[in-house]
Amino acid sequence: MKSINPQVATIKESIFSKMTALARVHQAINLSQGFPDFEGPSFIREAIAEASKDHRLGQYAPMPGNPYLLENLGHHYKNQYDLNYSDKEITVTNGATEGIMVTSLALIEPGDEVILFEPYYDSYPVAAELAGAKIKIVTLKGPDFCWDSEELEKAFSSKTKLVYFNNPHNPTGRVFTPAELKELSELVIKHDAYILSDEVYEFLTFENHKHIPIMKLPGMRERTITTGSAGKTFGHTGLKVGWLAASEPITKAIRMVHQFNVFSVNPMAQYAVATGLEHVGTYIPEFQSLYNQKRLLLKEILLEAGFSPCETQGTYFTLVPLPQKAIDLGHTDISYCEELIKKAKIATIPPSVFYRKSQEGTKYLRFCFAKSENLLNKTRVYLKSMLLA
Repeated sequence: MKSINPQVATIKESIFSKMTALARVHQAINLSQGFPDFEGPSFIREAIAEASKDHRLGQYAPMPGNPYLLENLGHHYKNQYDLNYSDKEITVTNGATEGIMVTSLALIEPGDEVILFEPYYDSYPVAAELAGAKIKIVTLKGPDFCWDSEELEKAFSSKTKLVYFNNPHNPTGRVFTPAELKELSELVIKHDAYILSDEVYEFLTFENHKHIPIMKLPGMRERTITTGSAGKTFGHTGLKVGWLAASEPITKAIRMVHQFNVFSVNPMAQYAVATGLEHVGTYIPEFQSLYNQKRLLLKEILLEAGFSPCETQGTYFTLVPLPQKAIDLGHTDISYCEELIKKAKIATIPPSVFYRKSQEGTKYLRFCFAKSENLLNKTRVYLKSMLLA
């Protein structure tokens, strides 16, 4: 028989699926996969119930997205960031992950180079390589997870087509500074590249850290593709409603791929998200306060158990260096994750799967704090039992 695409043959099961499955097997607390185990805002569920009564929303939605949602997304970018996007510049996707894939297929040609910051979201390299790109890696080095300017500049070349950029950043929890955004944007412009700015955690920032969309910087409006996520913003990951905002020529290319991928996204979910965006003004402060409380609770729990968690500036993840005792025993992130699942009944993510160039990831674990207070307090008990064992 003829072979399958060799690029597909290299794709492995997502670490998120793998760790969630292991959590089930060991009946462990799942602090690995990034989804809340508590109810999101009721207005989303109420809007879905309302939408289910409208027979028109039981049929295909328009390929670019529900006009109501496109209009409200336009208002969102204007109200939040003073950016103007028309309905010809926004496309509703089946989650942000589909947005990443269709953008990659629409823009990348075989032989193009793309830049990834490691640690990266694991769909980036898959999307890039399926499109035929050559990947260049820039490492965000702990404990501050900043890039080295010389390494970043060397990663660019005349062949650079696309930069994958996640801000606020999963899994490090970094929110990039205005100076960093300026440095990156100037290199993108200098080398006439595009940037796919993954901003699904745009509202999850803490303390004095503030998210700034890179598309706001001079010269970046026409070369930035921004992706957002209703699942992350409204705590309902099952919605699988994402979107892409880009200039009209880029959007047109993306839509040509999108129409032959999923064509359109669940119309009832789109209606619910459109309705949800009308609540953002009152909802977001409560959302940030709730997740900040969870961030601080997990930090307290980890410190009690002898860990030294990194600062989380944004997202709902915390990176934690492996304890020195574990390193002395020869543990890597993967073996220590296995230890936590078996002995403490806690599932985390080994970040080394998000690295290609360096071994930085073997020194950390990733914990998700988008969990109920009850579950996080169970984590306290379980970690304490492991500490005393």
